[in-house]
Amino acid sequence: MKTIKGPAVFLAQFVDSKAPFNSLEGMCQWAADLGYKGIQIPTWESFLIDLDKAAESQAYCDELKGIVGSYGLEITELSTHLQGQLVAVHPAYDLMFDNFAPDAVKNNPRARTEWAVGVVKKAATASRRLGIKAHATFSGALLWHTWHPWPQRPPGLVEMGFEELAKRWKPILDHFDNEGVDVCYEIHPGEDLHDGDTFERFLKATGNHPRVNILYDPSHFVLQQLDYIEYIDHYHEFIRSFHVKDSEFNPTGKKGAFGGYNDWGDRAGRYRSLGDGQIDFKTIFSKLTQYGCDVWAVMEWECCIKSPEQGAREGARFIQQHIIEATEKTFDDFAGGDVDKDMLRKILGQNPEI
Repeated sequence: MKTIKGPAVFLAQFVDSKAPFNSLEGMCQWAADLGYKGIQIPTWESFLIDLDKAAESQAYCDELKGIVGSYGLEITELSTHLQGQLVAVHPAYDLMFDNFAPDAVKNNPRARTEWAVGVVKKAATASRRLGIKAHATFSGALLWHTWHPWPQRPPGLVEMGFEELAKRWKPILDHFDNEGVDVCYEIHPGEDLHDGDTFERFLKATGNHPRVNILYDPSHFVLQQLDYIEYIDHYHEFIRSFHVKDSEFNPTGKKGAFGGYNDWGDRAGRYRSLGDGQIDFKTIFSKLTQYGCDVWAVMEWECCIKSPEQGAREGARFIQQHIIEATEKTFDDFAGGDVDKDMLRKILGQNPEI
């Protein structure tokens, strides 16, 4: 068993134009003051990390680690959620997802994909230079618009979709393998990897690539009404990253999992601050510890009711209270003894002389 590391915080949702959320030093001081021990860095925020420099310069990475370390923090993972999303975009989403891309590749899906692949590869090299073994990202989606099969999906469409998704990710995965870093796909609605079955489809399509792994976030499974506890039993060997985010599902006679096109506050399924939702984090932390999952517990704040400031303050304490110090002893060791084969035979009713 392993003790989960933490608490840590994903900085993405807290970035702002105002101090302390507009500089690396400011965010580090803020996180440290709240009791966090690690930060997950969104690579699309250039004031937090210059990914081009990080991929090219060990000196820059050493300096970055030094700045973060001076506040008593570690970098848990780099994140390319937005860029990973752009590795695979169905044309129906081109206009909306162009917002994640630089102007030079907008309105040009092929160029946008090439740019995204290059950025995610840079994140692999940067992670290696920073001494990080896991990377957080999205898979993107070519099939999401077909998840509810109406009109009926033609035979072979799903298989071809995952073959194409794997084809796009295979060079990235090979690069991560060369750098010694795991790719942790956040299993998430809107992505082709959104549950256990789709993860297995992708894993098979990549030839069981050793760098295909999971960022486990139970909040998305509650909204799908998927058993997020049993999920750990199935996939614990792949869980290399962990977002601690709460959610709730309160269906009514008017709305359920689809949400009725409502804003977050009016949906049956919605994200909440830690402790305000329905997720059984005691069991989650117990399972991950029991299975020896070597992960950081990274708070991702998303709540339609509570302020991010309060959510961050409470989140550090919440995670710390749930981290289990893995035992190195068995509780009844005091009653044990050395191995005595003659004694064992006697207990079994055997003649020690035989």
